[in-house]
Amino acid sequence: MHAVSPIEPLTLKLLVAGGFGVGKTTLVSAVSEIRPLRTEELLSEPSAAVDDLHGVEAKSTTTVAMDFGRITLRDDLVLYLFGTPGQDRFWFLWDELAQGALGAVVLVDTRRLADCFAAVDYFERRGIPFLVAVNCFDGAERHPVVTVREALDLEPEVPVLLCDARDRESVKDVLVGVVEHAMSVARARRQEAARV
Repeated sequence: MHAVSPIEPLTLKLLVAGGFGVGKTTLVSAVSEIRPLRTEELLSEPSAAVDDLHGVEAKSTTTVAMDFGRITLRDDLVLYLFGTPGQDRFWFLWDELAQGALGAVVLVDTRRLADCFAAVDYFERRGIPFLVAVNCFDGAERHPVVTVREALDLEPEVPVLLCDARDRESVKDVLVGVVEHAMSVARARRQEAARV
């Protein structure tokens, strides 16, 4: 009797992006099955003059390179999560992190909605499929998905989901959503290319 060799799982790379203090590190940490890699540093006096702490006054650390985590969604599907830094001065890292990414999550805090515009623009310009995940912070006003979609002026096919970046199941729903969306976009692009 021959031993059946295990099938190598499909591995997909996803980015988690958004503004400063929106919960990217929390999201990656909540769902990662390995000890997540974090590149957080304490906020310093000089950075306080550069980083807008409005709405996140209690924040004491910031990601300076990336967060990294891994989750196995099924025996044959593993996601590698790369959390981007949120401050403008670290955006030069985004191009490196985006290489080979299937899709992205743009995490949003409705109290600081303008902070996610750069991430939405980045993925739109590069044609990287993304969804918007509204992180429902304690005490923050809840807005209907349609209101968030209109405020961000998103294309109709871009999914918008509500989530709690601290909750593993909520984050898993977001990750499944971005994989499904990215696969749908890939199918549509293949069909379009076949028609040309």
